[in-house]
Amino acid sequence: MLAALADTPVVAIIGPRQCGKSTLAQSGFPERSYVSLDDQALLSTARDDPVGFVSSLPDPVTIDEVQRAPDLFRAIKRSVDRDRRPGRFLLTGSADLLLLPQLSDSLAGRIEFIHLHPLTESEKAGVAGAFLSTLIAGKLKGEIKGESGEPSSTLAARLVAGGYPEPLTRTPERARQWHRAYLRTLIERDLQDIARVKNAGEVARLLELLSLRTAELLNTSNLSQELGLDRETVDHYLAILERLFLVRRLPAWHRNESKRLVKAPKIHLPDSGLAATLAGLTVEDWNTRRDRFGHLLESFVVQQLVAQSGWTDPDLRFWHYRDKDQVEVDLVVTRGRQTWGVEVKASATVNTSDGNGLRRLADQCDKDFKGGVLFYAGTNTLPMSDPRFLAVPLAKLWNI
Repeated sequence: MLAALADTPVVAIIGPRQCGKSTLAQSGFPERSYVSLDDQALLSTARDDPVGFVSSLPDPVTIDEVQRAPDLFRAIKRSVDRDRRPGRFLLTGSADLLLLPQLSDSLAGRIEFIHLHPLTESEKAGVAGAFLSTLIAGKLKGEIKGESGEPSSTLAARLVAGGYPEPLTRTPERARQWHRAYLRTLIERDLQDIARVKNAGEVARLLELLSLRTAELLNTSNLSQELGLDRETVDHYLAILERLFLVRRLPAWHRNESKRLVKAPKIHLPDSGLAATLAGLTVEDWNTRRDRFGHLLESFVVQQLVAQSGWTDPDLRFWHYRDKDQVEVDLVVTRGRQTWGVEVKASATVNTSDGNGLRRLADQCDKDFKGGVLFYAGTNTLPMSDPRFLAVPLAKLWNI
């Protein structure tokens, strides 16, 4: 972010509410003036007179929760076009600003976006979070040497906790209450800031239904039938949930790039803690609801690696793979034509068939395939039957 502020007039930190954007903006840059559009008086002024509001601001300035007054973007553009000094405006937004339909100007060529995620497991552990960079560099090694693991109950606790800082300080029961209150506030208030929705309860129902389908193929027709809504409305609500960083659509990978556009994406809830609360999953359900935990674990791994990409390589892209034979790979990572595959399973053992999806993906990619990993709940990094694949303990996500 320091590099962006050093050469770009406007820098925007975007991410879900309560992930630490305001704390980062204030504590990381205390020398900057700070205004928050959560202040109703400031918000009214910003909406009624965006040009006057921007011209009255000190320089440099941080504007918090800028999505609440999207007309400010045109006023900021006018100000920047008169004075293009870098670092003048630091914005934070709890919605994907470029997806806001009422955005007055994109600030193209004048702004850099930095995506802040909820805490990763490596950040909680205070380690570098270097698994993705190690994979991309081809430095993962399969050596049985008594690596440390953790009980399945601890893994379940990680999934149920999620990455938002505030509930991590609470008991599991109080954390679930925080998640419910958080979602209620988003639906009742923030939803109206970014979209016109007559029935916010329908959006909440959709999100709850998606929590039971995280890591599954998105079937909008089926969702519309279950909710009693037309497909166009469901698509609209999905777009809103994406803007609020509550869901992620993971597109399908295909060797033929044009076919990626017509294949079904997978839907993921990025924060496993919110997803667990919505789905009614607790640590005690690990053995009795293993199928649901398996889906939650897949979404959890996707989120960890997507977040790590932010400090690893901005050119990395993420997909899922599923072919006509329903052979799947949970996560496909690409950089140009270079391709890596990632599979996820909740058990502590590995068998030969676990590499079927990776093998199919590798055959599709030919020389562009650079390696595959199978995350599992074991304790050792193991070579698999295909020398291009490794079985890797899930704990590697947060201990390297």
